[in-house]
Amino acid sequence: MLVTSEVQLESIILHKVGNKSREEGMKLSKGELKLDGFVKELLMKYFLSPFKQEEYFNLHHESDINLNEVFAFCANIFDNPETFHEQSINLAKHLYEQSNHPKIKEGEFYVTFMKDLVVHGEAVDAIGLFKSESKEAFLKVYPNGDNFDIDSEDGVNINKLDKGALIFNTDRDKGFMVATVDNLNKGNEAQYWREEFLRLKSREDIYFHTSNMMNLCKNFVEEHLPEVFEINRADQADLLNKSASYLREKESFNIKEFQEEVIAHPDLIESFQEFKEQYASNNEIPIYDEFDISTAAVKKQSKIMKSIIKLDKNFHIYVHGQASQIVKGYDQEKGMHFYQLFFHEES
Repeated sequence: MLVTSEVQLESIILHKVGNKSREEGMKLSKGELKLDGFVKELLMKYFLSPFKQEEYFNLHHESDINLNEVFAFCANIFDNPETFHEQSINLAKHLYEQSNHPKIKEGEFYVTFMKDLVVHGEAVDAIGLFKSESKEAFLKVYPNGDNFDIDSEDGVNINKLDKGALIFNTDRDKGFMVATVDNLNKGNEAQYWREEFLRLKSREDIYFHTSNMMNLCKNFVEEHLPEVFEINRADQADLLNKSASYLREKESFNIKEFQEEVIAHPDLIESFQEFKEQYASNNEIPIYDEFDISTAAVKKQSKIMKSIIKLDKNFHIYVHGQASQIVKGYDQEKGMHFYQLFFHEES
């Protein structure tokens, strides 16, 4: 959990970064911003309020973490804060080099150095990287004699941060701990912030392990099981519900207990064990047999664990339990399949 109540903004600088494919160039500041208390408070709200998730990452490089540009520049700032201005320029240039997609917009690029950001109970220094790309029209109303005039200006909505990353001075050997947001782009152009500029990989923590296990269960039930066993959709839905319930109700995950309580059947357990190994190998991720369960990950990933039986384009059956009260049949006269649903009361 991120706590920002005691954070101190030590340094902040603003550069303008354009789209390289359109040759928009950069405008680099020669000095830091000097802010009064009110503007500083507004900026800190703008920068930090979007960081509500509990999913964290590490900066990454395939061969040597020191070859990750953001890691190298941020490490220099942490080690030598007096190089803040020089490294902020390096960060802006690196961002410009990655801004090649035609849909990437020109925008203000803020680099900040902060102290006393509390993450997982520890107060640490952090470097904030923020980019503002979208502009909105704001009305200005002011008196003019006995009347009023209205004018408009384009500006930044402080409640809508476009892109941001917090690089915390912890986990250095793994590529620093990183939180990130991207609220503007959802298509291919969005990849440049996380994958090309920052070059992130998921941090191996309880959120990571819980999310992986939920994805594994979903793939096992919905894709693998129908290939190797005769299983109807109602039984699939029941098994998916049991998997989600286990993760929602337990504080820690234990593979042996999960197999006995949820999967139950010996043949299914054997198939699950084989699929788990294959899934980990294919996705190049570790799947642990024991770990503490992240409630935040369960809450976010629960939407992928919804048990829905889709019938043509006409009906969806949402199954929350009691698959034994769903019976599938075939009507010879109509030449169509049907489901019978048994229940006590209608609400």
